[in-house]
Amino acid sequence: MADATNRLAKVTASDQPRAFAVVGEAVWWVTIVDSTLVRYHAEAYDLVLSRVSDIKLIEETLAGFRFVRNQIGQGVDHADFIYPTPGQSDGAVDHVGDWIWSRQPEPACASLSAQGRAWEMARYLAYEARLAGHTVGQTFSDAAGFLIAAADLARGGAPGRLSDQARAARRGR
Repeated sequence: MADATNRLAKVTASDQPRAFAVVGEAVWWVTIVDSTLVRYHAEAYDLVLSRVSDIKLIEETLAGFRFVRNQIGQGVDHADFIYPTPGQSDGAVDHVGDWIWSRQPEPACASLSAQGRAWEMARYLAYEARLAGHTVGQTFSDAAGFLIAAADLARGGAPGRLSDQARAARRGR
């Protein structure tokens, strides 16, 4: 997951097919690591979450990534979710981490059960609150930093201490 999210700062807008692939891979890895930690290391996950200054930010960011994963899995194109940053006035290279998550229409949930509709709408609202309008790099940095810290604790690390890898993810590297 850390390798996938670190690639966001390296791929440029000039290579759009690769940029979309890198974002899709990062979404997949973040959601897989999140679900694995919740399922198999709930105590470490909850302890690290309890020490986060903005728990709602982390929970909604991760839910937003689940929305993206589910929509892409149903055939929505990656290009519908992100777009390059409008012109860099300082001549800086535009990396995919600088791209912006786009607003999305409310998902069609008519065929889902009431519980399924509520689940999907909660993830959609989280996407709109925490991803849409924000940079790709920052949203992944928030999620990856938290997940790496939880994984470190699950492997026997000290609670509340971020590894070098978790600190790098939080800085957006």
